Amino acid sequence: MTRDDRFGPRRDDRGHPENTAPEAPRKPRVPLPRARRVRLGVARAVKLDGNVKQALETGRNRVLFTAAFFALAFIALSIKLIAVGVLHEGGEPRVARGAPPPQLVLDRADITDRNGVLLASNLITASLYADPKLVLDPVEAAVKLRTVLPHLNQTDLIAQLSGDRRFVWIQRGLKPEQQYEINALGIPGLYFQREQRRIYPQGRLTSHVIGFTNIDNTGRGGLEQGLDRTLRERAETGRGPLVTSLDIRVQQVLRDVLRDAMQEFQTIGATGIVMDAHNGEILAMVSLPDFDPNAPVNPEDPAMFNRATLGVYEMGSIFKAFTAAEALDAGVVKIDGGFDATDPIKIGRFTIRDSHPQRRWLSVPEIMLYSSNIGAAKMALAVGATRQQDYMRRFGFLTPARIELPEVGLPQAPHPWREVNVMTIGFGHGAAVSPLQAVGGMAALMNGGYKVPATLIKHQPGERVVREQIINEQVTALVRKMMVGVVQEGTARKAQVPGYLVGGKTGTAEKAGAGGYRRKALLTSFLGGFPMQDPRYVVLVTLDEPKPTPKTYGYATSGWNAAPTAGELIRRIAPILGVRPMSIDGSPNPMPVLPQDRKDDLRYALVGDEDEASVAADLPQSDTEVTNAAY
Repeated sequence: MTRDDRFGPRRDDRGHPENTAPEAPRKPRVPLPRARRVRLGVARAVKLDGNVKQALETGRNRVLFTAAFFALAFIALSIKLIAVGVLHEGGEPRVARGAPPPQLVLDRADITDRNGVLLASNLITASLYADPKLVLDPVEAAVKLRTVLPHLNQTDLIAQLSGDRRFVWIQRGLKPEQQYEINALGIPGLYFQREQRRIYPQGRLTSHVIGFTNIDNTGRGGLEQGLDRTLRERAETGRGPLVTSLDIRVQQVLRDVLRDAMQEFQTIGATGIVMDAHNGEILAMVSLPDFDPNAPVNPEDPAMFNRATLGVYEMGSIFKAFTAAEALDAGVVKIDGGFDATDPIKIGRFTIRDSHPQRRWLSVPEIMLYSSNIGAAKMALAVGATRQQDYMRRFGFLTPARIELPEVGLPQAPHPWREVNVMTIGFGHGAAVSPLQAVGGMAALMNGGYKVPATLIKHQPGERVVREQIINEQVTALVRKMMVGVVQEGTARKAQVPGYLVGGKTGTAEKAGAGGYRRKALLTSFLGGFPMQDPRYVVLVTLDEPKPTPKTYGYATSGWNAAPTAGELIRRIAPILGVRPMSIDGSPNPMPVLPQDRKDDLRYALVGDEDEASVAADLPQSDTEVTNAAY
């Protein structure tokens, strides 16, 4: 039974019977093998399942990684919050501490006076240099630079910036404001280099003693040159500043007094030295004119010349103190002996006269008191040329002074040493020494006859100081008494200071010139010490070519200018050094013992003597604090 038999003919959508014409015969389908159909279906399913599974696996891994990252971040943040809120102690937030700045290695050690006052130190500065290869427009760069550094020559600057070199200095030691303004110009090819510059806080006050350094921080003059290696080694090893023997207060007074004298007497120069006769320490040394070590002038400028150590002069009548000491020590005359000074001495074409002729026989003290050239010449003749040379050598007058400065003059002595030279040297002409050498010789007369090396470095407690006995102690005591008489009754009366016992000798020397001595070109000096009842300090004042004034009644000799200058100096520095004034009867005033009144804690020994004794039994111990100590 067919479908039509059961349901009737097929009808279309409108219900009409379809065409029931017989269908065309169909081609039979050849079925594929069952196994092949199964394999293709499985492959498609496997491929589909693999892609989906890989995508799902990748997504799942990403989600897990992201979740783990956020979980760890949350845990870390939670731990930090707990630590800050619960475990960390309260309080205000602190300043963040960065890495410590690198330690700057200094080129040179500082220099101080004996009391710690700074005399020389280092300042960090910037220096400008250029790489010409990187300068785009040398002309424009030069024009801009000169707006900040107008002293630079534009032509030279353009040449520097146009060169083939890769490094050229433009300006060393810039000021901070200059560095800022140059940096603001924004010129390519310009760079800054950090350098050290030496500065001198006391300026002119210590210019000849301390000296200065050049642009490369190398010593040029003074202690900066004389102890250049020492200053570098102290900086490298961290041994602290170099402590000098200078007392800046005494140095200031000495400079002020000399400057006032230069103005009053219209001199071309002045020199002053204050020395401790016991140990050779120089407390003050001034040479005028001076200079500013922060901006040193041309080395050929006269202000750069250190008159105290480099200049050598015929010192005049101050040498009579040494002549008297030589004659007494040699035994050629007694203190109550003397020489005939009635008539001038004629020798060859020279005539030796006295400025204050007494025209009679003079004792040794009177020769000093009246400053007799005739008496001193005859006293020197009694000593003789050979012994005079020997004493001159002992006093250190025939060899350059030993000091820590490079500026040391070579003394001048006659050769051959004739009879006329013996006489002229006896009163201070015919041989030239530096002021420092004269001070060193006077120190021996003040300390009992010991030659002590001069020094600008402060001795340390316990340091060994070698001294040489060059003259008899009793002789020095006699010479000191005569020098006190010169100040009280002789040519140096204007050097007296109320309350202090001063002794010394004046000297007026004619300066040598072309064709002989220049009578109106004088070098006047006062050389002495105080307090003479217990000599401690040597003082020298020298004025170069002083002019007469109405106050001096037309005189230009040392008694009218150098002596009062020395008196003013002693009056002002004695209290600073702790020297107690005397009462009316001549005894010291009862006052507390100052550090200056005690003996220094040094070990003194004679040349070649191994026996050394400390004289510091009554000194405070090193851990004892001493307040208001001036020395």
